[in-house]
Amino acid sequence: MKYVYPAIFTPLENGEFDVQIPDLPGCRTCGTDLADAIFMAEDAASMWLWDAESHGEPIPAAGEAPAIKSPQFISYIAADTDAYRRKNDNRAVKKTLTIPNWLNIEAERAGVNFSQLLQEALKEKLQID
Repeated sequence: MKYVYPAIFTPLENGEFDVQIPDLPGCRTCGTDLADAIFMAEDAASMWLWDAESHGEPIPAAGEAPAIKSPQFISYIAADTDAYRRKNDNRAVKKTLTIPNWLNIEAERAGVNFSQLLQEALKEKLQID
């Protein structure tokens, strides 16, 4: 899923940025400069939302941009939980499958990596890069 939330960026005296995403309770991060802060905010939001999706928790709707105090500013952060999941959730899951014996023999003779082949076939079938 793809989401967009307003984030509050607070410049710090040392040149770093504190970032809070008010619609996602407890979702806060920081960055060493503006580019890093934006990247970290996208990562934090994606992780927060991925965890909520994984646990069947409700996903908060994005609210209006909150009131801020100078020198704070608002920027919208995009979070793609599908991309985040593909990048970060590479746990191996055992699957049992059944194929005809003759096909198993031929595949083993050819040195087929069943796990890799299944992953490639599933990605192709699901149109996932």
